[in-house]
Amino acid sequence: MKPLHIIGGGMAGSEAAWQAAEMGVPVVLHEMRGVRGTDAHTTDWLAELVCSNSFRSDDAEGNAVGVLHAEMRLAGGLIISTADRHQVPAGSALAVDRDGFAAAVTAQLTDHPNITIIREEIDTLPPQDWDSVIIATGPLTSISLAEAIRTETGEEDLAFFDAIAPIIYADTIDMTKAWRQSRYDKPGPHGDTAAYINCPLDEAGYNVFLDALIGGDKTEFKDWEKDTPYFEGCLPIEVMAERGRETLRYGPMKPVGLTNPHAPDVKPHAVVQLRQDNALGTLWNMVGFQTKLKYGAQAEIFRMIPGLEEAQFARLGGIHRNTFINSPRLLDEQLRLKTMPRLRFAGQITGVEGYVESAAMGLVSGRLAAAEKLGVCLSPPPDTTALGALVKHITGGHLSAGQTFQPMNINFGLFPPADMALVPNRDDDGKRLRGKAKGRAKKRVQAARALRDIRSWLNTPTTPVCASAPRA
Repeated sequence: MKPLHIIGGGMAGSEAAWQAAEMGVPVVLHEMRGVRGTDAHTTDWLAELVCSNSFRSDDAEGNAVGVLHAEMRLAGGLIISTADRHQVPAGSALAVDRDGFAAAVTAQLTDHPNITIIREEIDTLPPQDWDSVIIATGPLTSISLAEAIRTETGEEDLAFFDAIAPIIYADTIDMTKAWRQSRYDKPGPHGDTAAYINCPLDEAGYNVFLDALIGGDKTEFKDWEKDTPYFEGCLPIEVMAERGRETLRYGPMKPVGLTNPHAPDVKPHAVVQLRQDNALGTLWNMVGFQTKLKYGAQAEIFRMIPGLEEAQFARLGGIHRNTFINSPRLLDEQLRLKTMPRLRFAGQITGVEGYVESAAMGLVSGRLAAAEKLGVCLSPPPDTTALGALVKHITGGHLSAGQTFQPMNINFGLFPPADMALVPNRDDDGKRLRGKAKGRAKKRVQAARALRDIRSWLNTPTTPVCASAPRA
């Protein structure tokens, strides 16, 4: 059997390689880091985390990304299982020790008997004798390969900027001003109710900080980058600040659910939160503080925050360009390129956003490609599942006429509506459910349906080989 070739060793490529190899298909994983670096990566490890170390909520009943976590665990996902083993405290979120996580993923792929890893850059469309390929080059696809894809598809590049949050050494945080607490003391998976470090600002301090943030020196874009839009789910902190003086107080700096033990009778006007970034607890990242400020401005401005006056930064924030294809126009439901069905795409290049979503599309594409290699047809997951809802989104199932395709995190809005006959009208105490309580009940029904349907999909017998994708 000819191998399945996977280009890119990030979240999607790593997961795709694992899934296909576990199904018995030989895999060649091509990763250019080790030969050529990127503007965002700092190591040669596979599945390196370049932004936050959080995989977001792990709530499989009330949060769509938590449902996605649960589905990937059921599917034997490499990324999620490794994240579970390298978890660090983060309240109800799943966050990881980034170095331990990436090193473990790399080791598992390196040791798998069905996987060969080649460190090389693929800068053109794969040769014809590669009969099955997954392109999972992510948001930092090399310019030459992106140009080759654009030439084949006839599509203009779609791109946006993604920014990286700073990381601070824990022992440089002044805990006589900061304190440990999760919002509303909500416990995480291990019962921890103090998973975040909180730095309070009063109204005067907030306004001075805001002015400095807006006026700080920022990265200048090249001419070809100036019209590139940001992804709304990962806006730089200063871009949010420019949208209004209260924007940050209703976003990453909201002061709700927290009590400052150093001044319990004084409600903070705003709060900056830091989340543990490694297993040792020596590194903490600034939640929501992805930025395009220049390095000097970052250090100066972020040290204006109470508790961070003497902060030392293990990594300052940064910014990089993300690229994705117009998937609804270009891909079929098997994630194959319509004009060249031997090519599949996976990860952020398809227009999903986030670590977990990228790995999820690697999981699906790896299984679909492996099934095809084995001579059987595997249908995509049903859209009642988180995995299937993402596939539906990137293949156009959720777009209305004339709507522009944009990157998307998983959310319950991508799932079919809940069966209202299954949604209770009253809680356990007999009180009628209204508003947010009713919405949470609907989400629980959608989550239960998703997990039931993904189990069914994983256990469904395959059928004869799928037909080739139609040409566009």
